[in-house]
Amino acid sequence: MTIAKPPIRKSLAGDGVHLWGPCYPKGTRLDPHMHREAQLVFAASGTMQVTTPQGRWLVPPGRAVWVPARLEHAIDVLADIEMRTLYFNVPWLARKAPRRNLDAEFVVRVSPLLRETILSLFEDRRDRARAALLIQLVLLELHRAEDAATFIPLPHEPRCRRAAEIVLGDPATEHTIEDLASSVGTSARTLSRLFATETHISFKSWCQRARIAAAIERWATRPHLSVKQAAADMGYASFPAFCHAFRQVTGKTPTEFSEAR
Repeated sequence: MTIAKPPIRKSLAGDGVHLWGPCYPKGTRLDPHMHREAQLVFAASGTMQVTTPQGRWLVPPGRAVWVPARLEHAIDVLADIEMRTLYFNVPWLARKAPRRNLDAEFVVRVSPLLRETILSLFEDRRDRARAALLIQLVLLELHRAEDAATFIPLPHEPRCRRAAEIVLGDPATEHTIEDLASSVGTSARTLSRLFATETHISFKSWCQRARIAAAIERWATRPHLSVKQAAADMGYASFPAFCHAFRQVTGKTPTEFSEAR
């Protein structure tokens, strides 16, 4: 990929939609920031991680993230990406998509149709009628359910947050709640209650999701790494055990997940 090529900039729909298409190399971090517009962020290639006050979204190939207006977020580039971002003017969006709840962030699976629609908007063409139809198609495609499997809710309570950071720093290790509780200065019972209250899932389920997300990240950012090796790197004793955990978190086998990317 040629990272140095100039970004694509376009305005569409009477300035209701702006396009921004930069390229970023692996390791780039876009520090916490916000925009007046809502945005749909898609990587034509590569993988990124988007962090909001609610949690961390892993965005591998085949996914896009919706970020509402004025929501603080940071982006970490995990593999060289060609980013394709659509910015939506808020009053324009309210008129064009009044029935869709777009007030919270979510990750959407990018179907082949949505992918080609987004990429078509970035073509060097000046056909306003065509662009208007493509934008409406993008908005229609946003009805798809969010991909919660790539979302890791982040707790805010200090002890719970420290415990979460320990797990995220070393997801391949099978952390026990007793050891984590001791590390952050509380009891296992209190930490278990805090995790459930703060993240709305159990400590065990949260750790499993963090572990599977780390496996997806490793698999997505290392093209030559096999799924079996990614599973082994994440500390799974066997590939069937990894497949079972993967299906519990994502609702799909690793093969099915890969084919949907």
